[in-house]
Amino acid sequence: MVVRYNGVVMGTDAEKWDSRYGDATQAPPARVLTENAHLLPAGGAALDLACGLGANALWLAQRGLETDAWDSSSVAIDRVRARAEALGVCVHAEVRDVVKCPPPPHCFDVIVVVRFLDRSLTPHLIEALRPGGVLYYQTFTRTYVSDTGPSNPEYRLRDNELVSMFSALHLLVYREEGRFGQLDCGFRDQAMLVAARF
Repeated sequence: MVVRYNGVVMGTDAEKWDSRYGDATQAPPARVLTENAHLLPAGGAALDLACGLGANALWLAQRGLETDAWDSSSVAIDRVRARAEALGVCVHAEVRDVVKCPPPPHCFDVIVVVRFLDRSLTPHLIEALRPGGVLYYQTFTRTYVSDTGPSNPEYRLRDNELVSMFSALHLLVYREEGRFGQLDCGFRDQAMLVAARF
């Protein structure tokens, strides 16, 4: 059986996710994107991988990027399409098992992965970036202060793991605050990375 929690996909149990996305509320775009929008290219092709309801894909499309959104849930993808139409933007939304069918090489100028972790995809994500392409990644860490995120540590990042996973890329931004300092503020429970392929 596949488990998914707070948007984190831990397999391919599409029926469970279809049910969850049927009445889920659209979340805002991820902080890794909104806080680092200045690092986006002026144009090009973008992918929101394991997109859920597509907040990141819609945000990218509104900024003029030719945007694909992939998720295993047909309900989520239907909702992404409807929202894109309502906003008057073009998002190529597709039902796709991203682990079985990862992105092909050299196809994207921007890849966004949020609240999803499958370590086997790492080399595919690196190869899918075109030269100068940028990866935006944000997901849960094993060091956390709240009960948000998956209970299974296998679906959480170890300390500084994103940096080592994507060491082949040029690091632009990394943030992981763990349990340092004043725990009731800051960026907790997750890590974010922005890195470029040269």
